[in-house]
Amino acid sequence: MTLPPSPPLALPAHVRQQCYADAETASAALARRVALALDAALRARGTASLVVSGGRSPEVFLHTLSQQPLDWSHVIISLADERCVPATHADSNAGMLQRTLLQGEAAHARFITLYDGEPTAEAALAPCLRRLTALPQTLDVVVLGMGEDGHTASLFPGSAALPGLLDASAPRVGAVHPALAPHARISLSLPALLDSRLILLPIAGRNKRAVIEQACAEGDAMRMPVAGILLQHDTPVEVLHAACD
Repeated sequence: MTLPPSPPLALPAHVRQQCYADAETASAALARRVALALDAALRARGTASLVVSGGRSPEVFLHTLSQQPLDWSHVIISLADERCVPATHADSNAGMLQRTLLQGEAAHARFITLYDGEPTAEAALAPCLRRLTALPQTLDVVVLGMGEDGHTASLFPGSAALPGLLDASAPRVGAVHPALAPHARISLSLPALLDSRLILLPIAGRNKRAVIEQACAEGDAMRMPVAGILLQHDTPVEVLHAACD
């Protein structure tokens, strides 16, 4: 039986949204949307840039994206955040990208890692910033995730690093030591994420629907950092919601 898509979310009018019946359909739609935006960038500028989030939720989307017919050799890819662990570690976002997105023709894309074995997150910042000079300042596409505490990238509520990472003058990346999540991290700051032509935010299930609606209603990025993405008006944001996890 085909399930109907979920009803619209209570989001600000300037945030575009698409609702899907299940996560598989939403993942396929997200892959097509990213590929369309990257292709437009390639046609307009000859190169395209993509920043994605890690974790396990985007694995199906990333595998599907890898199969999209693009000139991958002119695409530059990086991460919204990274755990300070080796690429061979099960929790490494870079390792997850190697297994999912950077396969087949997509393996010809240029990948810029945020973490490269430095002893601490703080020690990783300077070399990370140097590597990121190869990534255009204005990104073409950013694909984010959202936790049930309202965090996105590694912008965690209650983190000592959060005020600095939300500040309009924040550097491109910062070090994060989450209180309730494993591993020190490197995260793009809010202004770095917003310096993009398109932000896509996929979510799934009733719990995250409630979280994103609460973040928009309260409007407090210190309490629910994803509000900093959703409530600004300068960078286009699209939310893709799957009714089922």
